[in-house]
Parts: sequence; structure tokens; C-alpha cells
Amino acid sequence: MLGLFGKSITPIKEVLEAKPLNKMVTVAGWVRTRRDSKAGVSFVELSDGSHIRPLQLVIPITLENSGRDLPRLHPGTSLLATGLLIPSIGKGQELELQVEEFGILGPSDPESYPIQKKRHSFEFLRSYPHLRPRTNTFGSVFRMRSRLFFQIHRFFQERGFYYISTPIITQSDCEGAGELFRVKGQSESGEEFFGRPTYLTVSGQLELEAFALSLGKVYTFGPTFRAENSFTTRHLSEFWMVEPEVAFLDLYGLIGLAEEFMRHLLSTTLIESREELEFFDRWVSAGLIKGLEESINKEFVIMPYEEVIRVLCESKEPFQYPVHWGVDLKTEHERYLTERYVKGPVFVIDYPKEIKPFYMKLNPDGKTVRAMDLLLPRWGEIIGGSQREEELRTLMERMEELKMDMDRYWWYLDLRRYGSAPHSGFGLGFERLLLYLTGLNNIRDVIPYPRTPNTIVV
Repeated sequence: MLGLFGKSITPIKEVLEAKPLNKMVTVAGWVRTRRDSKAGVSFVELSDGSHIRPLQLVIPITLENSGRDLPRLHPGTSLLATGLLIPSIGKGQELELQVEEFGILGPSDPESYPIQKKRHSFEFLRSYPHLRPRTNTFGSVFRMRSRLFFQIHRFFQERGFYYISTPIITQSDCEGAGELFRVKGQSESGEEFFGRPTYLTVSGQLELEAFALSLGKVYTFGPTFRAENSFTTRHLSEFWMVEPEVAFLDLYGLIGLAEEFMRHLLSTTLIESREELEFFDRWVSAGLIKGLEESINKEFVIMPYEEVIRVLCESKEPFQYPVHWGVDLKTEHERYLTERYVKGPVFVIDYPKEIKPFYMKLNPDGKTVRAMDLLLPRWGEIIGGSQREEELRTLMERMEELKMDMDRYWWYLDLRRYGSAPHSGFGLGFERLLLYLTGLNNIRDVIPYPRTPNTIVV
């Protein structure tokens, strides 16, 4: 419990769930609404962020400071209140606190406070990222985000993985797309601070591979950056990635790990964030819970890329992006596959090497690599990974083919010189996972402070 002015403060979540009826309770939070009654009381909805539902306070006008402070209880005001918890006879809530003492901790100007009782658009609330967690929608998002952080670490820690803090500043371009943020620090002499060009990382994978080939099973979970001039609802300039890397694991072992990981996240979210999911199901995306439950219960089908192209071509669907061998699958292709053909989750494997990064293991056919993407209904790709190329000669030939500067990757090639071994890994974009779980449509709404081209509010 928290403490303030010698009082023990009980979180509203604990009050609503433990229901200590007919006991004195002290709570603190921010006023959502206040409604004055002709019966000589004011009804105040108080939220402290610990639960999606607020606690109703019933404050008599007869209290010593009511005449002075009740009119000041505007939305956003922070409040400390002590009273008796009793069953509520009114509609809309099970419990209420009969306040015997209260005090304002921090006033709120009703003329300028932007979060009023009326419903605001998500676009409007993006202008106030420092205040939007006080709304039901964003409070729910960030409670879910926190629980998912814990569950991701729990999943890997319980399975013997070691967490590795991979570098934020790097000289490597993992994806090979060239969409990197340059680090511009300079020494006193005007030279590059690190002696060579450096960038903000787009992935911790390459550095993580080194630890997988030393510790066996490792993972990283941290911020990554991409200087992609994209304004879509699925792209951010700063986002979080979950990346496990495992030695002595082939593509099919990786598929098993990814399926187990996804089932774990879905099942724990359905249990731990049930009230938030019910809110999103009602107000954001009807049928959300049913869809998540169906994904857990469905078989995860495995389909080679070649078969996927054949299925899409034979579908006769009027896709916006034409389908042919070598095309990188678009969301419309992925959704047709998961929602109409398979009607469940799909692993697509063995992609053409031309559309995948240099580090993926080449198949014996010489034209495809041992890659896999996990596609989910209603969303599309949620996980991407591969078995990594462990053969030094093959890796160098691929890098030469792409005209890469191998001097920058000398250490990565060393991993193939000294005790190379089959190994595999995948990446999951954390914010995209949150979009899938909440049913929200814009990735800017599932990260505390979104970073996108030409836009930085806080």
C-alpha cells in the first residue's frame, strides 16, 4: 500500500476486487466526473489507473470543507479521500465509498483541461500523450502493455533463456534496407565520435547471434529504430522488438518455439486482461475476444511460399497487388490466406532469397531460404524469422552478391569460422502485437510517446 499524510492508501483495483465492505478505506486518484445531487451529496468518479472501472465516492455537503472544495472537484483534480465502503444502491456500480474526509491534492483548471467527459477522437488524444492514459481506452492499452512485458520475460526466463542487452548504437545494418538513423556525435577534432559511421539499431539480431553461439538460448527485448519515411498506421520510427536466438535449432524447431510463444501470450492476455479486452470488444472491435480464442484453438498450418503463390493465383481474387513468384506478400494476401483459405494461423516458409535478408540460410534449391513468417487472421504477419546461414562460404557469397562491405561484418563472419553451428531466431514487433490484441487500428495508439516522421509531441 502507498502512504500519504500518515494514511495507508488502497489501490482502487484492490478495493473493487477485494471488496472490504463496511470498513474504512483511504483512496487517492484523479476525478473523472462530479455530479451534484439535490439530496445534499456529490457523486464523484475517482480513478487511480489501477483498474478500468472508477470508484464512486459519495461526498456529503455537510463535511467541514465541502463548501470550499466540492465546487473545485473538476475533471483531472487529484484527490485523497477516506470513508466507509458499502454496497451501492445506485445503478452502474456495485460499491461506493461514503466519504468522511477528503482533500484536494492538486487542482485542475476546467477551462483548459483537455480530457473532458465527452468522447474524444484518438487523433485528438495523440496531441496529449502525457494525459491520454487517464482515459479508459489508453489506460487499458498501457496496463495490457505492462502485463505483456512481464509475460514475455516470464516465457523466456522459464525456458532457460538468458536476457542480453544488445547495443542501441551500431555500425551494422541488420536488414540491409539502409533506413537507418545516423548518430552524429563528433569528437573535439571533428572526427567521427566512434571513428566510423554509426547508427541507431534496427535490430539486435546480429549481436544476439554471437551470444546464442556462446550461451545457447538468448533473447533481447528493447527499442529499435527505422528511418522509414512512412505515414501508415502500422509504422513507427521508434518501436520495441522481441528477438530470441537459439543455437542448435533448425527452422522447424523455430516454428515450434514461435507457436508456443504466441499461444502463451494469447492465453495469458485472455486471463489477465479480461476486463480490458471486454472493453475493446465492446467499444473498438466487436468479436475481438472470440477471434483471439479461435486463434488459440486452431491448428497452426505450415505452407511453403510456392504453395501460397499457387493458392493466391487460383483464388481469382481482385488483389490490389498482383500475385506472382517473387512478390513480397502484402496484408491483403496474408488476410485472404488466414481468413478465407486456411481460416486460422499460418506459417509461410521457404521464401525467395531475393526478398529476404542476407543472413538467412540458403535452401538446397539455391533460390529459396529457410525463412518463416507467422500470419494471423485479422492482422497478417506478426512474427518473422529464419534459420541463420552457418556456412562461412555460402554467407560470404551471399554478401558479395549483395555488394556488402564485409569489413564491417568481420566479427559476424568470425562466428562462422570458430565453432559455427546451426541456429535460428525470430523477431516480433511489440506494438504490432498490441494492435492485434486490442483491435485498435493505429500503431501510434499503443506506444506511450509515438515517434513518426515530422511528428514528436513530447
